[in-house]
Amino acid sequence: MSKDIFEHLTQLVTEESNPATSEIDSFSVREILHAINHEDLKVAKEVRAEIPYVECAVNLVVGALKDGARLIYIGAGTSGRLGVLDASECPPTFGTPPEQIIGIIAGGKEALILSQEGAEDNEKQARLDLNELALKPLDVVCGIAASFRTPYVKTALTYAREVGCRTILVTCNPRNKVTLAVDVAICPVVGPEVIMGSTRMKAGTATKLILNMITTAAMIRLGKVYGNAMVDLQMNSNKLRERAKKTLMMTTGIDYHEAGQTLVRAGGHVKTAIVMTLANVDVAEARSRLEKSHGFVRLAIQAD
Repeated sequence: MSKDIFEHLTQLVTEESNPATSEIDSFSVREILHAINHEDLKVAKEVRAEIPYVECAVNLVVGALKDGARLIYIGAGTSGRLGVLDASECPPTFGTPPEQIIGIIAGGKEALILSQEGAEDNEKQARLDLNELALKPLDVVCGIAASFRTPYVKTALTYAREVGCRTILVTCNPRNKVTLAVDVAICPVVGPEVIMGSTRMKAGTATKLILNMITTAAMIRLGKVYGNAMVDLQMNSNKLRERAKKTLMMTTGIDYHEAGQTLVRAGGHVKTAIVMTLANVDVAEARSRLEKSHGFVRLAIQAD
């Protein structure tokens, strides 16, 4: 078994040695930083090449969320942490319920702050972790595994398909190396890392960019954005309360004082406040318009 793993690792792009940094231990600090930056410049280009596949993933997620289902990220190590991070940022940014977009990391919450590398091999736990969520066929499960070989993630995706879920894989190895059946494989091949096998670097950056794209594009398509402003944010901190006022001021042209008063009348709901102001309607009418437009502010403003 160990030899099989060794042979598999030798075939992975993410485990190759980068010739450009083969003597990085002799570089000056400035040279080290330039070497890292030079490699990082390759990431966005490779992510761009995967946009058609990211688009397919977004469409799956939008469909699931419209049907009241969930997006579930699952990964180990850096990949798992990035999934948990993206999921945890959706409620304050887009006003989504915390149970709608979920992040699971091999090893549980402890693995978020303390590495538990052995957890990535626990295939049985992958099934148990998804079982705890009462997985349903309408859910979308997105496995994140930079090297693709992670047993925990592969088992999770296999189990999700058995349940009937749509599945997405985000990996930084070539698509022709993906032997697992999934609905969408997103495969930015960012090349060997600056430090051999350290996929927290370029692979981690590519993964973060892709997860940003998936949830941000999905939220836009679900009416969580007006113009380019977050209009479903939750005003549960001083910063977010002030951001809500700024958003209302920028989208409607009213001043700071009026923005504060309008938000109070709107019950702190930014979308309602915008529709009230731009359509010149009361709270009840603004809410009714938003309901009929399925939460899309632009359509609510234009409604008769």
